[in-house]
Amino acid sequence: MHRRSGLLIAVGVCAGLATTPAAQSGSTSWDTRFRELPQPSNIRAAMERLSARPHHVGSPYDKDNAEWLLSRFKEWGWDAEIETFSILFPTPTERVLELLEPTRFTAKLEEPVDPADPTSNQKGEQLPTFNAYSIDGDVAGPLVYVNYGRPEDYQVLERYGISVRGAIVLARYGESWRGIKPKVAAEHGAVGCLIFSDPKDDGFGAGDVFPNGPMRPRDGAQRGSVMDMPVYPGDPLTPGIGATADAKRLAIKDAQTLTKIPVLPISYADAQPLLASLSGVVVPADWRGGLPITYRFGPGAGRAHLKVAFSWDQKPLYDVVARLRGATFPDQWVVRGNHHDAWVNGAEDPVSGLSAMLEEARGLGELRRQGWAPKRTIIYCAWDGEEPSLLGSTEWAEAHGAELQQHAVAYLNSDGNGRGFLEVEGSHTLEHFINDVARDITDPETHLTVWQRQQARAIDGAKAEDKEKVRARSDWRIGALGSGSDYTPFLQHLGIPSLNIGYGGEDRNGIYHSIYDDFYFFTHFLDTDFAYGRTLAQTGGTAVIRLADADILPFRFSNLADTVRTYDEELQLLVKKKRDEIRERNREIADGVFAAIDDPRRPRAAPRAETIPPALEFTPMSRAIETLTRRAVALDEARAAAAKKQAPPAALAAIDVKISQSEQQLLDAAGLVHREWYKHLLYAPGFYTGYGVKTIPGVREAIEQGQYDSVPMEMARVAKALEREAAWLDGITKMLNALK
Repeated sequence: MHRRSGLLIAVGVCAGLATTPAAQSGSTSWDTRFRELPQPSNIRAAMERLSARPHHVGSPYDKDNAEWLLSRFKEWGWDAEIETFSILFPTPTERVLELLEPTRFTAKLEEPVDPADPTSNQKGEQLPTFNAYSIDGDVAGPLVYVNYGRPEDYQVLERYGISVRGAIVLARYGESWRGIKPKVAAEHGAVGCLIFSDPKDDGFGAGDVFPNGPMRPRDGAQRGSVMDMPVYPGDPLTPGIGATADAKRLAIKDAQTLTKIPVLPISYADAQPLLASLSGVVVPADWRGGLPITYRFGPGAGRAHLKVAFSWDQKPLYDVVARLRGATFPDQWVVRGNHHDAWVNGAEDPVSGLSAMLEEARGLGELRRQGWAPKRTIIYCAWDGEEPSLLGSTEWAEAHGAELQQHAVAYLNSDGNGRGFLEVEGSHTLEHFINDVARDITDPETHLTVWQRQQARAIDGAKAEDKEKVRARSDWRIGALGSGSDYTPFLQHLGIPSLNIGYGGEDRNGIYHSIYDDFYFFTHFLDTDFAYGRTLAQTGGTAVIRLADADILPFRFSNLADTVRTYDEELQLLVKKKRDEIRERNREIADGVFAAIDDPRRPRAAPRAETIPPALEFTPMSRAIETLTRRAVALDEARAAAAKKQAPPAALAAIDVKISQSEQQLLDAAGLVHREWYKHLLYAPGFYTGYGVKTIPGVREAIEQGQYDSVPMEMARVAKALEREAAWLDGITKMLNALK
């Protein structure tokens, strides 16, 4: 599902702190030995096998792949099983899209077989182009073009006096998650939503199209879920509980995360006649795509008919779960995951990440045969059902939630993998750790470390006034996690420290979620020699070994405190920026800038004056951050001193449990407003961004949405969570200082 995001970081936490076997023993470390083991040929072979046929949820090859994965784990010495869940996964029974006026046109709604691509012809097994969890619908109405279909795009429509009420909207893929587009359209009264891939974004405007290049061809379309996952992910009928066979389920009519209007994805070949039928004002420059037509808002003579219907069946879900039992701290778990289901063949998404993770598992099994025994239990998971809505990971995490909060020390995720830079997002307590891992991984293209390559990129991308700050900081910053892959239930629901890792930035890929995402495409246009597949395996395996073998978990809390301080600063700037922007818009309204409705270049309706944000008191949150900073520094210092002591395993185990549960102090049992499933107060997917993260989401979204009365309460909740975290860290510091 996720096109590329990050997760892991690196090794020691403080100067002189031993966290790796090498530092502890003085001999060649197990993670150094491990990095010699991954082989590109094995990763290639696994991809070829796993992506040989379509393997969406409920398909025969999805089950076949799960059984094959199970056999591989067992062959490598893992204790493995398949856990099965039963989930709602509707598939299309009818799809019709017609232009009724001013001319007749019937959309093909089909991706053609390409003779160069040997698996594109598996028509009987391929899911058609559709958006999962759209409701059934049979609607007709005028067409309106809404750009990317974001809330801000509807603000532009309002300024031009254009309503989508009763209309079918045309929205471009991109800039926000696809599920946001029908959500916002329904809020504005639309009766249907069409999401098209514009050639400017991932088609011929960005490069040669498949099969001559990696970009989307004219009849290519992007499948994908439109479930309202910012409310909750997973099975729509079992929110908060595992979707076991006997689970109590909601009626379909009561599921909150289904769309309110019918939705369908279409190609730019099918979109062009619809867009060409629109009349009215020409759209602003940044709304114009790459088709050889004049982009207009509509409505006009264009009128369309959309009909979709679905099966609404329960489907089986196959999670493959494998374990290596820890020798010293068996009740502490390092969990690693990547999904195995795909929309069609899925070589890039997800098999490029999964095949690398499998090579990690093979390498860890080989180390075990050589005599290595991990101190902590390692759990590797190949999730099913990620593409429709993080089904396999969410149901497993909900079913085992209490165990995971007690035993899981970290969750490490990957998804699709490409070429280029190590991209990392996750819990900032793990930021220093993943930086240290990155310092020991060699980039196969530049032969620098992947840390050096990413650091150079960070410096190059920084503003001129910030470059020195980036150079001076000992760790490059990792991003925060929104959603779009299987880390979501672990971090944002259960409070398990999480990272998402993968390589990317050099490859171009326009065949996302199409029938052309297959072995042929990957081996012609992406990581063709699987060098970065090997690098991902080295990165993931190194991180797992170091987390599994550290005497004291290598978390660094000063990185967290430093990051939260930046969020506080961003929020204060957000208020100032919003205040200035609203004042300027209100000034324009007062000056009559929007009065000239006869000029087509001008907006056609004067918007109402907006409320200027009141003065907001940030002091309680800022003071909590100051306290957290002091406690974090003290803990990091105590941890460095404790690493030099010979403490008994029982004492270390108690400390590690407290460290791993520190993330849970940032949860609030009440959850976020209007979406109680999300409980983390620092990281969440945006209510109107979907994948994109909102940090300190309760405060940030209240400000963005003009709900200023709720800001003080949300700030108070965050301040209390930070105070809980600071007190928790103080307790760990005292335990560390008490070690003899």
